Amino acid sequence: MKEKIFTIPVNDAFDSDCECPVCYMKNVLEQAAVEYTMGPSYMEDDIRAKTDEMGFCEKHIKAVYDCENRLGFALVMKTHMDRVIAEIEAKSAEPVKGKTLFGKMQPLSVTDYTKSLHQKCFVCDRIENTFRRYMDTIIYLYKQDESFRRKYQSCKGFCTAHYGELIETASGKLSGQNLTEFVETTNRLYLENMKRVRDDVEWFINKFDHKYAQEPWKNAKDSLVRAMIKTESVLPEEPKSKKN
Repeated sequence: MKEKIFTIPVNDAFDSDCECPVCYMKNVLEQAAVEYTMGPSYMEDDIRAKTDEMGFCEKHIKAVYDCENRLGFALVMKTHMDRVIAEIEAKSAEPVKGKTLFGKMQPLSVTDYTKSLHQKCFVCDRIENTFRRYMDTIIYLYKQDESFRRKYQSCKGFCTAHYGELIETASGKLSGQNLTEFVETTNRLYLENMKRVRDDVEWFINKFDHKYAQEPWKNAKDSLVRAMIKTESVLPEEPKSKKN
């Protein structure tokens, strides 16, 4: 199948030789979103309105800070904090509600607001729709493109989270034998490669035993980093963008 614009990022991810091509794909999206956040866009009123409302999750606020655009970061933080202060001042001035007739406490609006803040992130929100399309594209290519199917079948598997997401996405896009084959292939890829990395971690542990001191490291030296990818979707590369 001739490569199309929307298939390029997916093919690039599966060409990356990463322990989880989906993590690789998402990391590229995150880097682009972080760079966009601290690029000229932070001066645009509509973008600032969104960052003021949403803020950032713990992971992405660190990535935005690491862009080293200190003035941009300060401006974004200042107006976001202004928004939070105004919301809290308004909500904390509301009358406190006690228990209902059924003995349950009615949630305070300030409590709902603070909880909602931790469920929002400008970067997460910006990449979500594109990431969903990429996941759909994986299933599309697997079904339609023989060369991609071979590429998929020979990859190094997936992290636990994205393994589950692939199965879930496929269940809504495929049926019958196509779905059965995809699920069986994805199960195999996940388990074989999780065991491979697990065995490398086990050998890493063995190397601290004097009985194995003279044995080669094999593939164990970077096994802990690869184990983080497999279990927690943590790639060693952190998004970096230096703009002053």
